[in-house]
Amino acid sequence: MSLRICILETDVLRPELAAQYQGYGRMFEQLFERQTTAAQFRVFNVMNGHYPDDSETFDAYLVTGSKADSFADDPWITTLKAYLLKLYARGEKLLGVCFGHQLLALTLGGKAERANQGWGVGTHRYRLAAHAPWMDAETTELTLLISHQDQVTELPKGATLIASSDFCPNAAYCIGDQVLCFQGHPEFVNDYSRALLDARQEHLGDEVYARAVASLATAHQGDLVGEWMLRFIGHAPDKVSSKAAGEACTGAS
Repeated sequence: MSLRICILETDVLRPELAAQYQGYGRMFEQLFERQTTAAQFRVFNVMNGHYPDDSETFDAYLVTGSKADSFADDPWITTLKAYLLKLYARGEKLLGVCFGHQLLALTLGGKAERANQGWGVGTHRYRLAAHAPWMDAETTELTLLISHQDQVTELPKGATLIASSDFCPNAAYCIGDQVLCFQGHPEFVNDYSRALLDARQEHLGDEVYARAVASLATAHQGDLVGEWMLRFIGHAPDKVSSKAAGEACTGAS
């Protein structure tokens, strides 16, 4: 049986990139379609006010990245936070990437803000701080493509840190079997990352831009994280309550 995943898309792509890459929802579909776990998808652009009908059921809800600030008070962000709280309260599985990672942390009692470290771009390496049954026990480090200037600065109560670096201390976390979030972008491909870098070169500055472009030569593990996300959705199929979700991921490494 295929997993049913609701992708809550929180941005639209730059016009010059939309024809080739379509949208963040489509990028996630392509990521998951490369994995061994079967899944079906529905994409809803919540920035444009599109949400599933109450009659639709899903195995998980995924919040994508966005150029918006997770801590902004735009009406569509406020609406999305309320929707995610409702999903969390009824025990739905929630996943977040970049903006989604930050927004879920904020929504569930943590903190996210503009990072003093500045822009994180290119390929970044993280240390794994914990292992769970849906992860690969032999993996001790993780590399992902990134593009962010905001960070989670305080995890929600009951969250377990999964991945960390000196630049981004709270790079991935989970809350029991219910919430899983990554700051990095498993759905990105090198060409898209390079296109974003080129578009932001003047804003980033020549030094940051050059380091980021050079880092793209390092292989990233987006597909591995994509498979982890699908395993997480399929793990412990009985829905957990928000109270039970306070129990941390299994085991520290």
